[in-house]
Amino acid sequence: MKASARCSRVMLSLFLLFAASRLWAQGPPFQIDDPVPVDLHHYEFYIFGAADATTKELDASGPAFEFNWGAIPRVQLHAILPIGTVAPLNDPVYLPEGTGPITYGLADMEVGAKIAFIKETKHFPQIGSFTMFELPTGDSTKGLGVGKVWYKLPLWAQKNIGPWTLDGGAGYQVVPQTGYRNFPYGGFLLKRALGKKWELAAEVFSHAREGSAPAQIEASTMIDAGGYYHFKNPAMQFLFAYGHSIAGQTENYAYVGMYWTWGKDDKKAAAQSALRSGQTVLNGFE
Repeated sequence: MKASARCSRVMLSLFLLFAASRLWAQGPPFQIDDPVPVDLHHYEFYIFGAADATTKELDASGPAFEFNWGAIPRVQLHAILPIGTVAPLNDPVYLPEGTGPITYGLADMEVGAKIAFIKETKHFPQIGSFTMFELPTGDSTKGLGVGKVWYKLPLWAQKNIGPWTLDGGAGYQVVPQTGYRNFPYGGFLLKRALGKKWELAAEVFSHAREGSAPAQIEASTMIDAGGYYHFKNPAMQFLFAYGHSIAGQTENYAYVGMYWTWGKDDKKAAAQSALRSGQTVLNGFE
C-alpha cells in the first residue's frame, strides 16, 4: 500500500508540475543531445519544464529558460536558468536525505559550449562535444543546488538517413561535492520526420548511481518517447517527452516546452550588403 501511495504521489506530481532539466538532461526534450550547433549568427530560446522522479524524491524545475547562440562557425554557446522544486517523498528508508519539506527557488545555472569537430558525410556521422559547467546559484541547504561548480563532459554523434535521424553518445559527470559521486551516462535516440508538422522519437538512456544526496541513488536505464510539433511559423515548435525506467532504480522523466529560433540569413545579408554597396557607388557618379 505504501509503495502504491508513493507511486501515486510521483505520478500526480509529474502531471501537475512543469518541470525542467535534471542534472544531466540535455537535448530538449530528450536526455541525450546531438553534435549539431546552432547556425552562425542564429539563436534559440526555450521556455520549458521537466521532472525527474525516483522512489526517494521528485526533482523538478519550471519555468526554466534556455538560450543558445551560434557565436562562431561550428560553435554554440549555451545557458539555462532554472527555477527548481525539490519534493522528498518522506520514505524513512532514505533517511536523512529522503525526508523534509518541499522547497522551491532558483536552481544551479548551466552554461556551456557545443563544438562540432567532424562534419557529417555520406558514410560518416557528425561528431562533437557539449561541455557544460553547472554554477552553484541554487541553495544547496534546501537541495536546490550542489554547492560547488560541477561538470558534464559528453561526446555525441549524429547520422541522417532520409527521414530518419540517429543520435547517440556517452559522457562523464564530475561532481566534487560530499554526498555526490562522479558517474558515466549515455544513450541512443532514433527520430523520424512525419511530414512537415511532426517529428517523433524514442531513446534509451542509462546512468550509473549518482551518490547518496541526489534522488538517483542507484543506476537506471530508461526508455523515453516524445517529439516535436512544428507550427505554421517554422521558427516555433512544441516539444514533449515522457519516460520510465526498464532496469535498475525506478525512475520517471517528463519534459514539455516551447521553442523559438531566429537569426540572419548570411547569404541573403551578404547579397543585400553588396547591392547596397553597388547603389552607393552608382550614386557617387551621379
